[in-house]
Amino acid sequence: MRLRASIGAAGWYAATLCITVVFLFPVYWMFAVSLKTPREIFRSPPAWYPATPQFGNFWVLFRDGDVWTIWNSFVIAGTSTVIAMALGTLCAYSLVRFETGGKNLALWILSQRLLPPIAVVFPIFLVYARIGLTDTYTGLILLYTAFALPYVIWMMRGYIQEIPIELEEAAFIDGASRWQVLWIVVIPLAGSGLFATAVFAFIFSWNEFLFALVLTRTQVLTYPVQVSQYFGAQSTFWAKISALSVLGTVPVFLAVACFQRFLVRGISLGAVKG
Repeated sequence: MRLRASIGAAGWYAATLCITVVFLFPVYWMFAVSLKTPREIFRSPPAWYPATPQFGNFWVLFRDGDVWTIWNSFVIAGTSTVIAMALGTLCAYSLVRFETGGKNLALWILSQRLLPPIAVVFPIFLVYARIGLTDTYTGLILLYTAFALPYVIWMMRGYIQEIPIELEEAAFIDGASRWQVLWIVVIPLAGSGLFATAVFAFIFSWNEFLFALVLTRTQVLTYPVQVSQYFGAQSTFWAKISALSVLGTVPVFLAVACFQRFLVRGISLGAVKG
């Protein structure tokens, strides 16, 4: 029995290792291509690792100014996430504690997240062109905030529902105001869920492509749109694609690494107990 259990555990670990390698190989290949020479990139059979790392592929991005598209994405995604979290948390608290809009309003808000972006991108472009919001930080921040709000509201609603109302009532007895209760009691207790929701909202805005493609030109070009411009009919700049993709994944990796503890607790918060 012990031998059978050991064999089963070894098989489980081997299968887990194989699956991990399969999922991580594209990430490794992206890093490897970003450091290869053009000859190594197009070599057959493929070069599995760069013989001499070419950091010049990254220097070209700084020289041409393409790396500023990452800054544009960071400003737009970060600002829209902060605004969506602030407004969404207040709305979620209102839905839970005051039953604003009745029992069906929360479901209606969530249904707005199901709206396909392609159905509204061109009407939004016409409106933005008329009022002068195309190719501006303000235009994309407003749009990303609007599309992130349904997700934020729905997630924060679930986290706030897990907080016992008796804690808030005790704070009221001690003389706290509604805003003090929200800031001192609710937000700290829902902190893990708040961080988890913020990370996913940030990733949505960071990776969004369609709205940025239609609504930007040169001033606030985001990094996903910039990567798409390296694909051409005559040639494809694989080194620049990989280098910019590496730089573009760094903020997401840092966000997940810094808030990993909150992410695990936030995702498990509100799970079915039993």
